[in-house]
Amino acid sequence: QVQLVESGGGLVQAGGSLRLSCAASEDTWGGFRMGWFRQAPGEELEFVAAIAWNGDDTHVADSVEGRFTISINKRKATAYLQMDSLRPEDTAVYYCAADGRMSSAWWSAGVYGYWGQGTQVTVSS
Repeated sequence: QVQLVESGGGLVQAGGSLRLSCAASEDTWGGFRMGWFRQAPGEELEFVAAIAWNGDDTHVADSVEGRFTISINKRKATAYLQMDSLRPEDTAVYYCAADGRMSSAWWSAGVYGYWGQGTQVTVSS
């Protein structure tokens, strides 16, 4: 059973930084793509970033390009989302997800079969 546990959300002022973590159960690792999505109140789920389990093939949404960085620590079986220069519009619940099939549609929430519980990120102006 794949399990993903997120942490690192919170309240921060505009311009600040947060780092989200997504710890995966050991049997998750290897051959997976990890993704981060977010959902603001009243909005649809939005792709943020994705990375292959070996640290290659990274993708970041245009809306966070240059401000957010996705990475993986394979030894710790943990994916990270470093968020810098945060803006009020980044406020959302952030979810990590795993795709065991390494689908080419890395931006699509539908290809990710495993999801974390979500962590709230609030950016004040």
